[in-house]
Order: sequence, then C-alpha cells, then structure tokens
Amino acid sequence: MSGMGRTVVAAFMLATGIHAAPVPDPVVQVDFSNPELSPPQWTLILHPDGSGHFRSPMASTTKGAMEEIEAPGIDRDIQVSKGFAAHVFDAARSHKWFGEPCESHLKVAFEGWKTFAYVGPQGQGSCTFNYSRDREIEALAESMVAVSQTILEGARLEVLLQHDRLGLDSEMDFLTQAVQDGRAQQVCAIRDILQRLAQDDSVLDRVRKRARSLLDCGST
Repeated sequence: MSGMGRTVVAAFMLATGIHAAPVPDPVVQVDFSNPELSPPQWTLILHPDGSGHFRSPMASTTKGAMEEIEAPGIDRDIQVSKGFAAHVFDAARSHKWFGEPCESHLKVAFEGWKTFAYVGPQGQGSCTFNYSRDREIEALAESMVAVSQTILEGARLEVLLQHDRLGLDSEMDFLTQAVQDGRAQQVCAIRDILQRLAQDDSVLDRVRKRARSLLDCGST
C-alpha cells in the first residue's frame, strides 16, 4: 500500500473509532468528491449486515439555476440489503481489501474521486480513483453513487413533505424513473420516508401510489 493509502486508512480508522486493538469488525468506507456536483462530497460506511452511516454537507444550488429545494446536510444511520452488503464485501475480498491500485490513469472525463477503504480482521487497504479499468470496481463505484442518489433523494422528499407538498409529485416521478434505470439503488435505505408518504392522505394520490410502488421494489 502506498504512503497515501496508509494515511487514508489511518484517517478512516480514527473517524470510525477503530483502534489497533481489539481487532475491528469488517467495515467498508466509500468517500466521493466532485466540486461540480451538489453536494460536492459524501461518505458512506457499510457493515456486513447492511447497516451503515451516510454523511454529506448541505447541497447548494449553482449560480443561475432555478430556485429549488436541495437536500439538507445528512448525518444518519442507513440500512441497505444484506445482499448488497455481501456484494460490497465480496468485492473488497477479491481485490485484496482494496489494497491494490484502482486508478486507470486514462484520459477520460472526470466523474469524481472515489476512495474505497476496508478495515477488518483480514487486514486493511484503500484505493482512490476517478475511473478504473477493473470492471467490478467501476461497477461497484456506479452502484455506490446510485445508493447515495437514493439517500439524497430521500432527504429531499423529507424537506418537500414539510415545506412544499405539491413539489413531491415531480420529485417522486424523478425518483421512480431513477430507480427504473438504475441511477438510484437500494430504495430500502429510505423506507421510512416512503412509508410516511404512502400513508399520508394530505399528499397527492399519485405520490402515495408511487411511494407504495417503490416500497414494493424492496432492496432494488
């Protein structure tokens, strides 16, 4: 592992409260950053049982954009499916606990820096990349971004439910389409707000129906 990789892992262990002894339970952390996006950064921590934590700063509307409600800052526990979590940890194991280089160094469009880090009984490792030649790593990055999209959409729904219930219609339409085409994954991570919408008689009937439909998607 490079010096930078050791630094990332050390910071990760401090941030998650993991110390040299006793041997920590397995944890995967994904950090994403792209200053052109809103929010520009987020962190997702996952455990083998699908439990985890998500953090991101408050999103901001770019200059010249139409005024709209953005996702608030997020710092909360989340739950993804055990199947998805197993896939993440299987990928970590098959790639030496992310202790091997991920970056392709190809001249491709900037998609955002992704750092995958693992700490557990088997060891520790991390790698940072914009684009990876490894298809499994690149696909995992796309899935992680899609999970973050779901969580951010859930936060936006919570704000709209409180401040702009009519705006829920277009937001739920967007989320439904995003789930269908894979841009948003693991809708179980926002089960609470979907259940609230599905049972709220004060929102549009279309919103309730879409919420129920998304809940039926389960761990998609």
